[in-house]
Amino acid sequence: MLKIIKNKTSFLPRLLILIVVSPVSLFGQDFDLYLQTSEVNNTMVHYEADKGSIMRFYATTSNADTFGGQYNEGNYNTPERRNRRLQLISDYKKTLEGLNFDAMNINGKVDYILFSRNLNSEEYELLQQQKLYDKIKVYFPFDEKIYALEKPRRRGIKVNGELVAKELEDLRKTINEQIKKVEKIDGLDKASSEFAVLHAKGLQEILKNYFNFYNGYDPLFSWWVPKTYNEVDVVLGEYALLLKSKRKDTSTQKEDGSGIVGNPIGREELIRQLQTEFIPYSPEELVAIANKEFAWCDAELLKASRVMGFGDNWKAAQEKVKNSYVAPGDQPQAMLDLYNQSVDFLKQNNLLTIPPIAEESWRMYMMSPEAQKINPFFLGGESLIISYPTNTMSYSEKMMSMRGNNPHFSRATIHHELIAGHHLQQFMKERYKAYRHFDTPFWVEGNSLYWEMLLWDLKFPQTPEDKIGMLFWRMHRCARIIFSLNYHLGKWSPQQCIDFLVDHVGHERANAEGEVRRSFVGGYSPLYQIAYMLGGLQFNALKEELVTSGKMTYQQYHDAILRENAMPIELLRALLTNQSLQRDFKTNWKFYKF
Repeated sequence: MLKIIKNKTSFLPRLLILIVVSPVSLFGQDFDLYLQTSEVNNTMVHYEADKGSIMRFYATTSNADTFGGQYNEGNYNTPERRNRRLQLISDYKKTLEGLNFDAMNINGKVDYILFSRNLNSEEYELLQQQKLYDKIKVYFPFDEKIYALEKPRRRGIKVNGELVAKELEDLRKTINEQIKKVEKIDGLDKASSEFAVLHAKGLQEILKNYFNFYNGYDPLFSWWVPKTYNEVDVVLGEYALLLKSKRKDTSTQKEDGSGIVGNPIGREELIRQLQTEFIPYSPEELVAIANKEFAWCDAELLKASRVMGFGDNWKAAQEKVKNSYVAPGDQPQAMLDLYNQSVDFLKQNNLLTIPPIAEESWRMYMMSPEAQKINPFFLGGESLIISYPTNTMSYSEKMMSMRGNNPHFSRATIHHELIAGHHLQQFMKERYKAYRHFDTPFWVEGNSLYWEMLLWDLKFPQTPEDKIGMLFWRMHRCARIIFSLNYHLGKWSPQQCIDFLVDHVGHERANAEGEVRRSFVGGYSPLYQIAYMLGGLQFNALKEELVTSGKMTYQQYHDAILRENAMPIELLRALLTNQSLQRDFKTNWKFYKF
């Protein structure tokens, strides 16, 4: 693996051999064992396979079709599956402890640290689920009876249809009695209510699997059970609705008229999650970083506005840029043109190696009007999903979509979504060290954002309008840190977040509402939105350390990033600089200088 050597003369020949000899060695045959494996690879692959087996075996949903093909294992953990997973994690922790960490290559040490991190994170989440289950278990005095039915079904043990019908009838009565009790309670906190509903639906799925297994195949089961089963299924569904209706709004967030109700997690949990992602800054320090970056954007925005003849009225300059949208029907071609300009620029500047199949295999789709309410801008990966008006949208919706997706705004993000961003990331992750399940938005989104920053520095924007477009997104990513952390710290409401995007970034209001809704109720982790800019700054700091210093070329650096697969960037840095690591590694890389 790469080892940093102060003497450039001795360093470069070795660098060319170990990092990038040629496109043939990078994407074809290469005999460096550590391109694909490490001393922990086997343990990690076994764990993922064992975990998958347990997830499917103890799943509440059916996970095989009539031809034996496997479906997914479902998201809900029954107490049985949760306990089995905790035992599996404990077993693999012991396995890890038995490995000779000190004798490992740097790849093995990084895998060890991050796999241990993964196990600890999964264990934490399962224990949090257990705490929720302990709170709501009192509302399910009957769940063990359902589990008792399910266990023999897994092995196909013959049942007595009459006895099953009696058990289900007793179950129906018990659930009805429980409904009467729960109707009298004041309510449940949001987390408990949601978990109780999930638990009730999980029990429904178990009974459904049980019923479908025997019904139609066992004559006496089919004669005795169906009517009673249907009654139990209905009453369980009613119970789930009742538990949902009992939810009390215990959120610290005040009603603000936005209609967006999320779940601020607080400073302590923010710090825990930041440490898990190897980010050694406090939430307040991260807001300060974002404000400093925002000030840089403000200064550059005023420069561009003045060149356009608008003086310091940057909103007027931005308004002109927004109105440069293409005609209805022309957006796909406009995006293709921007893609071609972007890839040509990457190649002309020898910035990285682009595999031909990666260029060949991306494709384009249009985003539905419903999806645009959550994500008003285009998305990417192997498919470029374009946001632009359809005939079903109102006039104001059409105008906001077109203005928010004008070519100058899109110029900043086409490479973010395709090459060298998400599409190329995904392409390479499937081909190099695919056993590494260390995905983090600080790598995935941070690397794509880094390309926006780098192309700015390399003069990719040709006009002041291009600069305003690129600055819009850069300010947007700064704003995400500011509004997300202030929200989760309990300082800002969703409406304040929306207003901030409109007033300080220049968002269309509907697009700002979509962005805030996506951030807080769109299923993203609390740190996801801050990871764009912070990850980009990490990659930029590492670029300064390795490329600006002359130790690597741009192509060598960028190819090496993609060849290591996704991981927290501090550990990527440890890999590329061959750091001395300890088992109990803790985050300490201060990548940003105030």
